[in-house]
Amino acid sequence: MTKLNRSIERGLAVLEAVHMSGACSLAMLATRTGLSKPTLLRICATLETRRWLSRRNSDGWYQLGSGFPSVGGMPDLGDRLVSVAKGEILRLSEQTGLAVDLAAAIGEGRTEIMDTTRAFRKHGVYPDTVGFRPSPILSALGAAYLSGLSKPAFAEALRALVARLPREDAAAIPRLPQILRSVQENGYAIREEGHWGRAVDYGALPSAIAVPIMAGPDPIGAINLIWKASDHAVADVVRHHLSRLQATARLIGEGYVDLG
Repeated sequence: MTKLNRSIERGLAVLEAVHMSGACSLAMLATRTGLSKPTLLRICATLETRRWLSRRNSDGWYQLGSGFPSVGGMPDLGDRLVSVAKGEILRLSEQTGLAVDLAAAIGEGRTEIMDTTRAFRKHGVYPDTVGFRPSPILSALGAAYLSGLSKPAFAEALRALVARLPREDAAAIPRLPQILRSVQENGYAIREEGHWGRAVDYGALPSAIAVPIMAGPDPIGAINLIWKASDHAVADVVRHHLSRLQATARLIGEGYVDLG
């Protein structure tokens, strides 16, 4: 009988556990695989280098990465974006002292937050945002993404959005051309003043500025800087950090294209 390779068996057990759960903490992996945490850290680090696993900045949980084989051979946009952007959003957060959200396009004019550097004790804003779909009009991420769409793509997205926007967003539609014109003129989108979004669960009212992430001529998502509104004026954050935010978005977009 051919002897089995235990290292490969262990790696496959980790991948199976993550695949079945969608995402796993190190403790969950230890429980489900029976492997020690030091062993798991080595296995996961190896799988990360192959982009078969990705570790989220927000909570340290592991999820399938952009390199993991999928039907048709095309990795999911969100996974690809997270794998490219992970280090860049950490660096931006460290440089600015502010929290950073990374959102990916999910179709019909919407985005979904895929990763974040938010830490409540440090930034004072609601941190559990991975998987949240921000307002396409009132959030900085949503408006930044819409601003990057071509005219035909925007028209198509708007038709889809109008059919199912919640009341607050629907009421803002007449102001959307003005909002997008401001984004294009200033080079960034702003979170609507007084818009709570997910922040109602706990944490302070946030402010945010965002820019689209472009892969060639098309936006694939958006990235923001977000902070407790009482800590900084928007104008101050723009003056000190907008260029870093824009540069990070460019690096992520270029890295996404290079990943192919």
